[in-house]
Amino acid sequence: MPTNLAVFEQFPVLKTERLTLREIQLTDAEAIFGMRASGRVNRFIARQNMQDPEDALKLVEKTRKAFNMQMAIGWAGLYRAEQSIIGTCGFNAIDHDNMRAEIGGEMAVDYWGKHLALEAVAAIVQFGFEQLGLHSIEAKVDPGNRGAIALMEALGFQKEAHYKDRICFGNGFRDMAVYTLIKGNERLMQ
Repeated sequence: MPTNLAVFEQFPVLKTERLTLREIQLTDAEAIFGMRASGRVNRFIARQNMQDPEDALKLVEKTRKAFNMQMAIGWAGLYRAEQSIIGTCGFNAIDHDNMRAEIGGEMAVDYWGKHLALEAVAAIVQFGFEQLGLHSIEAKVDPGNRGAIALMEALGFQKEAHYKDRICFGNGFRDMAVYTLIKGNERLMQ
């Protein structure tokens, strides 16, 4: 039984107490560039800091294309109190046949510590299980990223694997941990 492809007919907008999660737009490229150019945001992500604002536009176009091809869903998080983009989050890859998706995201440094990421991820997880029809969601994280791990564990994700020297980045290798949440085991925020 594959996932519910009807969710791709129109981009799903999600609302939480403080956030609106909507489709990433070309006008979000400047905010995305600001996050991805930041060494702090990328500290636990094996990717180079963005050097050119044009790269952010290409990323937005790639994200929108992936949605249109039913391969991924990327949301921009809008903090309604300030009407500002605070980050992006979503299903980076969806395995429809196995009803499994990989979740990932990033948040601007100014919004760290306010539990906004927890609020966003909880809404996306709920959407994944209830609307998309997923059976499991996984997150690949740097084992040193205590904030991301605490967020995953708060929602019921469990560590499934720890790969040594999994990612070649820069002048060395980095470990990667995989946290998974099976439908029915989630602890969603009310």
